[in-house]
Formats: sequence, C-alpha cells, structure tokens
Amino acid sequence: MEATQAQLLNLLDGKKQFTIPIYQRTYSWQIKQCQQLFNDIYRVGNDASELSHFIGSIVYFKPGNSPITSVPELLVIDGQQRLTTVSLMLLALIHFLKENDNITLEDETWEEIQETYLVNKHRKDDSKFKLLLTRKDKATYTNLIDEIEIDGNYSKRVLENYKFFKGKLHSDNVQAIYHGIKKLIIVDVILERDKDNPQLIFESLNSTGLDLSQADLIRNYILMGQPLEQQTVLYERYWYPMEQSFGENIGALAWFIRDYLTMKEASIPKINLVYETYKNFLHSKNGFKSVNEAIKSLHKYSKFYVRIALLKEQDPDIAKKLKEITKLKIDTSYPFLLAVYGDYEDELINKDEFIQIISLVSNYVFRRAICGIPTNSLNKTFGTLYKRIKRETYLESVQAAFLLMDGYRRFPTDAEFTKDLQVKDVYNFRSRNYLLESLENWKRKELVNAENYTIEHILPQNQNLSLQWQQELGEDWEKVKNQYLHTLGNLTLTGYNSELSDRPFSNKKTIEGGFNTSPLFLNESVRIADIWNKQAILKRASTLAQRACIVWKEPHLSQERLDIYKEPGLSKEQTVYNIENYEHLQGDMLVLFQNLEKRVLNLDASVRVEFKKLYIAFKSQTNFVDVVPQKKRLRLSLNTEFDRIKDSKGICKDVSGLGRWGNGDVEVGLENLSELDYIMELIEQAFEIQVESV
Repeated sequence: MEATQAQLLNLLDGKKQFTIPIYQRTYSWQIKQCQQLFNDIYRVGNDASELSHFIGSIVYFKPGNSPITSVPELLVIDGQQRLTTVSLMLLALIHFLKENDNITLEDETWEEIQETYLVNKHRKDDSKFKLLLTRKDKATYTNLIDEIEIDGNYSKRVLENYKFFKGKLHSDNVQAIYHGIKKLIIVDVILERDKDNPQLIFESLNSTGLDLSQADLIRNYILMGQPLEQQTVLYERYWYPMEQSFGENIGALAWFIRDYLTMKEASIPKINLVYETYKNFLHSKNGFKSVNEAIKSLHKYSKFYVRIALLKEQDPDIAKKLKEITKLKIDTSYPFLLAVYGDYEDELINKDEFIQIISLVSNYVFRRAICGIPTNSLNKTFGTLYKRIKRETYLESVQAAFLLMDGYRRFPTDAEFTKDLQVKDVYNFRSRNYLLESLENWKRKELVNAENYTIEHILPQNQNLSLQWQQELGEDWEKVKNQYLHTLGNLTLTGYNSELSDRPFSNKKTIEGGFNTSPLFLNESVRIADIWNKQAILKRASTLAQRACIVWKEPHLSQERLDIYKEPGLSKEQTVYNIENYEHLQGDMLVLFQNLEKRVLNLDASVRVEFKKLYIAFKSQTNFVDVVPQKKRLRLSLNTEFDRIKDSKGICKDVSGLGRWGNGDVEVGLENLSELDYIMELIEQAFEIQVESV
C-alpha cells in the first residue's frame, strides 16, 4: 500500500479511469453536503493565505499490466462520493464557461479543464470518461458530459447536484471556485492486488459506522473479495434485485439481515453490530460453503421478508393474515415467520397450515396485550420458537410450543382473556380499532374498515352527564360511568357519531342512523337492549368476549399429545399457573392487582411476572416483590432486609424468620388504590436495592 498527500486535480490528470465497482452504493450526497463543500472551496479559493483544503482519502487499486494504448483502470474502494461531487462541480464550471464566452479564467479554457480532468481525449467508448459510475449514475453523468438530453430514467442525486453547482456559479465567483478546487488535498492511497486486503482497509476507513449502513458493509464484504466477473454476476442476480424489492424502504434491509441472523442462530444481534455478526456467521460452522450460497440464501429469505413486513404478499388469504401482524406491530415475530415461510415455500407445510401458524402468532400476541402481559420477552420467545418445531408433526408442534410456555411467556387461556377483555380500558388501547374491526368482520364477506367509522361511547363521555342518563344508570351512576365508560361493553362503531352525541339511550336507538337501523354486528347487542346500565354493559361485554375467543382462538391439544412435546426433564405433574388460580383475584381485588401489576412492570424493561402456586412473583435478577392475594387485601413481601427500607408511614412489618409465603423480610398490605402510590415507593426501593447488588 502506498499513501501520500496529493492535490485532487493531480490525481485526475493524465490518461486513466477511476471505476466504481458495481457493488458500491450509488452516489448519495445531498444538497446540504454539496453546499458545505462549495462554501469551503469558495472560502479557500478567495483567500490567498489558505494554501489547501483537505477533503479525505481516495483509495483504489493500482492498475495491472496493460497495453500502452489502453486506459489504465483504477478500481475505487473508497472515495467515490468525493470524486463524483468534485467532478460534477468541474463539469458545472466547464458548462458555465462554455455558455458565457465573455468570462474567462486566467490561463485555462473550458476545453483544457475538461480534457485534463474529466475525459481521456480521443477515446470513443466508455474509456473516454475519467470517472465511470454505475447504473443510472453512469448514464446520467456521461450524458451530462456529452451534453445529451437527460430522459425520465435518470439519477436524481447526480442531476440535482450538477444543477445546484451550475446555479451557484456567476461571473464574480467562478475564478475563486476554480482556485479553490485546485487547492483540494487528499490522501492518495494505492493498493496492490494480491498484497493488500481491501476489506480491512475499507473497514478501517468506515470504522465510525456513520458513512455506510450495516447492509452496505455486508454487501461490500461479500462482493469485494470476489473476481470482478463474479462480483457482477452476484450483484446483478442476487443483491441488486434484493435491494430493489425493498424500494423506498431500503433502510429496512439491515433489519431484515438482523432477523435473518436471528432465524439462523436463535440469537438476536444488536442492529449496529449486524455487520460484525454476519461476518462471524459466515465463518462459523453454521455458515455456507461458498459466497454464492450465502448471498443466494439472503436473496431467498429477503423475498419472504418484504412479503411479511412490507405487505407485498400476492396471495390474498396469506396477505390478510400478514396484515394483522403489521397492524399489531409484531415485528419481533419476523425471524420465526421467515423460517416458517421458507418451509411453506419448500412445501413442508401447506397453505392452510401456514395461515394457521400466522394466526397463532397474532392470537398469542393480541391476547397477551389484552391481558397486560409485558412484551419485553417476545423477541427471545420468537427468536427460539422455531427450534421447537418437529417436522413430522409441524403444525401440532407449533401449537404445543405455545401451550407449553408458562409464566410471563404464557398463552392466555379463554378464561383469562375474556375476564381481562371485559374490564380493560379498550378506548385507550393501542389496537382498539383492530379489536372492534376484527369482531365486526368475523365471518363477514363485506368487510368493514374501522377507519371509515367513529368510535362511539354508548354511555356518553360527557363529564356533565344528563339527568336522563343518570336515571338510566341508577343510584351508583358515577361509579358505573367511571368503571365501564371505556370498556368493550360500552364501545361500538358508527357513522353517525355527531347525530348520536349525548342523546338519551332510547333516542340513540331510534333516530335516523341510530342503533335500531345499523347494519353492523357490533350494534345488534345494543339494539336488543331496553335500557343501558351496568347489567346491559356487562351482558354485551360477555357476548363480545365469547366471540373474541373464537376470533383469536386458543390452540387445543389433549394432555396426551401435549406430553409428547414437553422438554426432557420437565415433570408431567408440573403445573402451569396463571391469574385464574388465585381464588381471591376477582372483583375489586382483581382490579387492585392489575393496577399494581402495571405499575411494577413499568419500573424497568427487565421486570417480569411469574405465577407460583401460592404467590405471584415480580422479578428482575430475582424476586424483589411477591404478592399473596387475600380476601380483602394483597399481602406483599419485599425481598430486602427490614432496616434498609425507608418507611415514613411505618406500615411495614418485619417478618424475618416467620415463615411466610414469598421472599424477603419486609411485609406490607395493599387494600385499595389510594394506597398504591406509597406502596410503589416501597417496592421501587426493593427493586433498586436488588439492582445495586448486582
């Protein structure tokens, strides 16, 4: 390797051609960067005391032995953005001088500048151009030099930046701009074939990770070490079609490779380490025999990824289910779905089985969301799920894998799902529209789009509830309103929200566009109600919750079949516990626990909940608070020494050595929501003590 300081124009002088490899990303400088370079060049060109301006390095391979008559080809490894931008600026200056023959430079004509720095004089083919770009960049740039009209299929960046520079030039600054270009200094780095490792040098030059994306680095790594002919074949056949399939979402390419690696290795790399992880993967025992195999595999699974994540699936039945995945934002499932899609493509499963598996994913995640189970474990759950599939009983093994998950990874049962769905604040739920739309459209051929309707509170939201509504609800109308206003039983869809407004229930039913004439399924249960009170809301919520259990179906396998899939060492007698196993968690105690659970899980992403036989554990590294549900209170055990808790109200009890269920020496009771803020202060202390001890 030879590295010297040089003037950029000296590098361009003489018979030569700088060629951009086909795998390099296209020209991408924005107007903002061009403006900065133009300002810098004008400043140094206008200041005699400024002798130079450094703009970076140009790294290229030394030309091989070639006939004297040919143009030496220099393969550019790094610096194409700078080379292209300065060449565009020179071209704009040349055309400005050509169009304004009354303006001249001190000692050079536009013809001399062009023939010295932009073209190899007397050459007729592509070797005429001292800089040879790729694809649309090449055609647009060469047409600008040859002054050929640019058609509709052009490089936006090349044309826009050329026009920008052309528009910036005028008689008062053209001399200073040319002087400034002459002062541009680079590090001229010449590599020798078979001696220098271009990839190591390339990585060093891009070590900040700011210049190229993780996908760019992977592309260059795969192709850079291949012979030129092979580079072209691999790029044209696999990489370029893969990039094109992402379209305007090209930034998602690195995320696809991350999910691809997760699928292959059941381990999730950080997005900024995808390049390093991919390199290690290629050289591991799980890698490929050849670069051709590696890039072919990426290309294969990228087709599945754009169908899943970018909604490009052509089969309408599969597309419908995949749209649910994106609506619910279940991108954590992509590694699993990629692998299953590959098996579907290879005909290991049929279309119906594939659709059932996609449904299992959305049903699992949606039920968990309704039940308020935290999502921080989903990436690991889906990252390892594929390993549990048995090829000979494919679908059944997936169903079993979901059913055998316990604790915070569990698949909520029908009982847990319906209980939480009926009391949840659905109105402020992220997937509210998806919920109502799916309930409406089950087995419906003429599909309803919730976006075309308004969410209607049957019992109005108005803080100043009318006397008629108060009478409708009964004596405890305030409590009913506070508890059930935003729940499923009180919400529906309508196109007549403004007409219905805060009218009495009987009017909402009978006016034009009211519930009595609504064609929607969601309004059938409203139409048959004579009065709208707590009982009516709960009855409708129960009806809709039963329908929800069918829409978001829970898998069912006999215990005998389920036992087959239990991992070795897992006792058949081992019981999986959930919220239904605690007899006192119902009514007000259930609401109190759910509020506590939400607050504790929000302490940190590492916090999870596990349901034990006699208590409920919240843990990070290990348990920091355990809850024993009792008839009139929740008994909490804080896992720390009693003298470490700061308890200004003196409500904590030292239970060291008393043999309570739960872990820790500190016991405190929670009886109602008004105490929750102070109880959370105590719990947070126990959590922080655990974190500090790690």
